[in-house]
Amino acid sequence: MEYRRMGRSALKLSAISLGGWITFGGQIDDRSATEILHKAYELGVNYFDNADVYAGGRAERTMGVAIKGLSRESLVLSSKVYWESLEGVNGRGLSRKHIMESCNASLKRMGLDYLDLYFCHRYDDEAPLDEVVRAMDDLIHQGKVLYWGTSEWRAGQIANAYRIADLRGLYAPAVEQPHYNMLVRRKVEDELAPAADDLGFGMVTWSPLRSGLLSGKYNQRRPKDARLTLERYADLHGIVSEANLETARRIAEVAEDMGVPMAQLAIAWLLRLPQVSSVITGATKVEQLLENLGALDVVDRLNEEVLERIEGVLGNKPGPED
Repeated sequence: MEYRRMGRSALKLSAISLGGWITFGGQIDDRSATEILHKAYELGVNYFDNADVYAGGRAERTMGVAIKGLSRESLVLSSKVYWESLEGVNGRGLSRKHIMESCNASLKRMGLDYLDLYFCHRYDDEAPLDEVVRAMDDLIHQGKVLYWGTSEWRAGQIANAYRIADLRGLYAPAVEQPHYNMLVRRKVEDELAPAADDLGFGMVTWSPLRSGLLSGKYNQRRPKDARLTLERYADLHGIVSEANLETARRIAEVAEDMGVPMAQLAIAWLLRLPQVSSVITGATKVEQLLENLGALDVVDRLNEEVLERIEGVLGNKPGPED
């Protein structure tokens, strides 16, 4: 396993991490989740990502069960706050009330005394940014959070949080969690990566395989049990467009010529950026986990020729969410 510093902080994260989105408490049961998490830990993964809204809180409970018996000090565990997770008009957003109550609820569900990372899951236009920064700073001083971060924020919003933190002597966000893959890339490469260099935050990216599209499983047909064909994920079905499929098929040709699985190439390509501290992956079975971790062996093979060929396929074309 390779470990990377989270920006300018001293915290080290496994270059490939495991997340609970969709899988934990949803697609897989607690026994399978425990097996996958323990195998990941055995192979050197130390960072495990979660959120209060994943599977309505069940993902946090599942991860809490899975980590029992493991050394807490060797783990980096995260959760998030923003989306509606509690009752009442204050049950979502980034008000001080919701941040504090959501953090306490996440700790209880996961059976933890503290979170290593706590993310603001989206930017909240209704919450004064100084209120958000102060609440996160207070959680750190209370010992409930070690580092706080943002997810899907713009570079300017993160910079404003740094400015407030600097003016008031508060802890600034240390990490951003953006959506980043071969099909969704411009915001990270054009905006967030330069900001990470300037401000010093790390990036832990999510959906490296574009919900499975970049694994190659949809290149020939649409498997009936795959995520992008299941009715409960209907909001993701638009990902399987002809344009995206054509891109995926051409990337598959590059992977085939290299003699590596397409998923490994897609993950390794993300790790080419030094600003990426960790790539958050998901898995429904141990075999998927092992294949994803194999991407570490592909990174060094991304020479100039390969990268130029990939760029020729992608063409820096903006995706629908860029």
